[in-house]
Amino acid sequence: MRRGRALLAALALPGLAACGDMPAATALWAAPPPAPTVAAVAPAGPVLRVTGGPRPLLFSLIQETGERRLWRAEAGAALATEGPRITAIAGLGPGLSATRLDQPDPLADPRALLATPATTRRSIDLHGGDGQAAGRRFGVTLSCRLSATPEGGWLVVTEACAGDDIAFENRFVAEPATGRIRGSRQWVGDAVLEVEGP
Repeated sequence: MRRGRALLAALALPGLAACGDMPAATALWAAPPPAPTVAAVAPAGPVLRVTGGPRPLLFSLIQETGERRLWRAEAGAALATEGPRITAIAGLGPGLSATRLDQPDPLADPRALLATPATTRRSIDLHGGDGQAAGRRFGVTLSCRLSATPEGGWLVVTEACAGDDIAFENRFVAEPATGRIRGSRQWVGDAVLEVEGP
């Protein structure tokens, strides 16, 4: 009798495997189908890899006008950038909603900062979480000092900024030969984001 039950079970498994969308091997071994990963669904075009928020995200370029770019990730998170600088965020909690520079951005040529550090002024707008009025601030003025030093085969730009009850430091890593910025660590409000690419 035992032998009959074992044979019946062995015959039923291939039949169950043929049901639904599961491949036979997956059904036989009772392993769930693999979940899609970021690497499995590679976006076309430039991407930014961003950590430091609620979870690591991969942002795809959706719009570009000169140096201004708009990037989008899953679940509606978005970044606006001008050159390598994050100018606004959405879907990542409270933070930057706009950035206005009073003069050309010294990050346009980081190599020039090796010889001559620069001082800039800019104003930012901040938004509260979930679109609520609490936490919104407009026209916050920041004074920033940028300098560059060679470190480990890279050119590292440090930007120290201060304003009304706000002080932070951003870091940008550039190729020494070209000045192209390849990564950064930027304050965006309640978070500091680390950005790689494009």
